[in-house]
Amino acid sequence: MLVITYVVSRAYDLPFRDADGILGGRIVLLLGTIGLFMAIDVVPRAIRRRGWRWSELRTGVPELVRERWSWRRLTIVLLGIVAFYMTYLAYRNLKSFLPLITSQDLDSNLLNFEQDVLGGTHPFDILHTLLGTGISAQVLSTVYLFFLAFVPISLGASLIVSINPLPGLWWVLTLGINWTLGTLSYYLVPTMGPWFIAPQLFADLPVTGVSRLQNALWVERLEVINDPTVTHAVQSVAGFASLHASITFSAALIAHLLGLARIVRIGLWTFFGLTMLATVYFGWHYVLDDLAGLLIGAVAVVVGALLTGNRDALRRRRETPA
Repeated sequence: MLVITYVVSRAYDLPFRDADGILGGRIVLLLGTIGLFMAIDVVPRAIRRRGWRWSELRTGVPELVRERWSWRRLTIVLLGIVAFYMTYLAYRNLKSFLPLITSQDLDSNLLNFEQDVLGGTHPFDILHTLLGTGISAQVLSTVYLFFLAFVPISLGASLIVSINPLPGLWWVLTLGINWTLGTLSYYLVPTMGPWFIAPQLFADLPVTGVSRLQNALWVERLEVINDPTVTHAVQSVAGFASLHASITFSAALIAHLLGLARIVRIGLWTFFGLTMLATVYFGWHYVLDDLAGLLIGAVAVVVGALLTGNRDALRRRRETPA
């Protein structure tokens, strides 16, 4: 992804952007996150082993760090996180380049197609009628925006929660494949999403965190298009396919295949379902975007399992009696 980003940047004379601060402030946040998850991994175990007395914990915590955090394990975790963030940095730049390289002009086709299939209405109109535009909008907005925190939290938790690195590396690679295939889909089917071409169709929705985000993304998009040399902003508008759908589906599917705690599996499948609703409800995506996202998510899970030594998880679930 980094090589492709460099080649595209040079070919079209576009600047490489780190507007999210991935190479700056995000690194500090990243190191803090690693430290937090390491503490969650070690401190409770030290308390169970030595008790609450500070004099005991001063020796118990370093002892457990040495037991659970070999240089090999720490190196694997750091490499996994660095690989993810570099892939994500490349994804953000390639997505930002999109309107400067190709026209995102297929929205009317998808909008009209969905309207024709549903006999003159739109999927988001149906959801607005069924769910209403009051508390449902606020709930779905919260769910949609939680995705921004879910990815880094799940990344840290998956790599640190188990002393066996393979399940965590499966999730890291799955995320990277999602970003990569998602970027490819943006260029193959260049769209923006219903809200960005017809915001008036969503005038019945209240002001939410999502609506503020949509407006902010539109302003940044115009800034990048009007001045392609800016480096403090990125263009983040792309419809097909939905990576919110693909990544939440991947997360729920991996949790299911690994047989994680029932509450975790139920929580992730619920998060996935509500995220799917939110993508259509707010006009981020067409239904076809979400369906394509499911395909990307499934491919990412299977390929990630095969490349990280987790194929047994696929086999066990296939062989488990219904």
